[in-house]
Amino acid sequence: MVPETSPARRRLFDLALWLLLSVPVLLRSDPNDGGSWLQVAAGITVLGGCVAVSRRWPLLPLAVTVAASLPASLELFTPSYSLALVAFGYLAGRRQDHTRGSLWLFGAVAAVGLLLTRLTGTSLGPWFTLLLALALAIVAPWLVGRYVRQYDRLVRSGWELADRMEREQAAVADRERLRERSRIAGDMHDSLGHDLALIAVRAGALEVDPGLGPAQQRAAGELRLAAAEATERLRDVIGVLREEGAGAPTSPPDETAGELVDRARASGLDVTLSGVPPELPGMAGRALHRVVQEGLTNAAKHAPGAAVAVEVRETGQRVTVRVENGPGTGKGPPAAGGSGLVGLDERVRLAGGTLAHGPVRGGGFALTAVLPRRAPAAVPAAPTSARELDRARRRVRADLVRAIWIPLALLAALAVLTAGVALWSQARSYLEPDNYERLLVGQAYGEIVEDLPDHALEKPPPGLPAEPGGVDECRYYRATVFAERPVYRLCFTAGRLVAKDEVG
Repeated sequence: MVPETSPARRRLFDLALWLLLSVPVLLRSDPNDGGSWLQVAAGITVLGGCVAVSRRWPLLPLAVTVAASLPASLELFTPSYSLALVAFGYLAGRRQDHTRGSLWLFGAVAAVGLLLTRLTGTSLGPWFTLLLALALAIVAPWLVGRYVRQYDRLVRSGWELADRMEREQAAVADRERLRERSRIAGDMHDSLGHDLALIAVRAGALEVDPGLGPAQQRAAGELRLAAAEATERLRDVIGVLREEGAGAPTSPPDETAGELVDRARASGLDVTLSGVPPELPGMAGRALHRVVQEGLTNAAKHAPGAAVAVEVRETGQRVTVRVENGPGTGKGPPAAGGSGLVGLDERVRLAGGTLAHGPVRGGGFALTAVLPRRAPAAVPAAPTSARELDRARRRVRADLVRAIWIPLALLAALAVLTAGVALWSQARSYLEPDNYERLLVGQAYGEIVEDLPDHALEKPPPGLPAEPGGVDECRYYRATVFAERPVYRLCFTAGRLVAKDEVG
């Protein structure tokens, strides 16, 4: 299926194609091929009609061009229409949905050429030349067009699939980010609820303090009620943000990374801690806690029995935390993580840090985060795939160029091979001048046969002088390998050489 273009661009392309194909017809380079202005006008008109219908019926212009070429040359090579054969052959392969019609047309051209060759009484040489012209001028461009068509379809399908997968992955990532933000909201509820509870407790103590007057006690009571109401409203708001069915957090709201490691060790996990986890403010501290929590959870889930090492390093204004586990002794795979890593990456990114994860040597898995000691002034933007997309487009263009030049190189090699075969055929009818000089009039054919080439010319070139009278036959041989003329003419009577001359 050819990529869609605007109607204006299609009309402009068709007009340019028609003008290009009309140039050889206007040159009238062959007297037998468009030699009169009437034939030129008819040829240009036919080419215009072929271009006009080539989009709807791609094979029709090719058939019409072949029909216009065969009467002028049984070898299917005409200076006026050879370019049109190549162009319409390519467009047929480029625009045709199925190949059956094209194959039938190629077979019909070969059959009609053979029939015309036999009807005219000529040898099979022109028919073999027709087959070669059919292969080079029609079939080869048609194959190139088919290849480009299939390649375009593959590329377009690949981009559509990649775009759909990218949208699906983006939807999954967005869902995980929203889920992680709901967890962050839950963490905020835990910490803010704890603070509001402390405020309510202290306000309740002031409400019953006998050292305060009635007005102060009443204000303390109002503060206690306001803190309780704020706690309820906060619970309602965070409840909307929480995932459906998600329970309340089971870890203490102010638990440090070190306490988390101790609690995991107490539950039976083989975990060691190197370095002292610092107390980072705000989002960075919760991100540090979540990195350790995610690493320990993945190790316990995906690599049961594996030893886990938690390492914390401080470098300037950066804190690096790394959780690495071995392959484990269970049947499950190494701790490769899952969608939780997407949410964790979002949490670390919001804290101004970076997250890396992947397998390590020996079959284990490592989770590494680099967090700032201070919150960033602005949250960095999520990375885009613009560079990757541009690189992929360049690869597609390079592949398309290769898809064009490789068939052209093959066609050039075939043309060189064909020229070599033609030269070899001509050399078989070449009579060397020294051998020609040794031929004597009156010798029998058997006496001179060793000095003659294997084959004589099938027919003499046109325009030669008339043969001498009273001879049985005359044979013609090339005087040069490359030129058609002059030729050596040897005439025989009763099996003896009676005349020889160089004509042409």
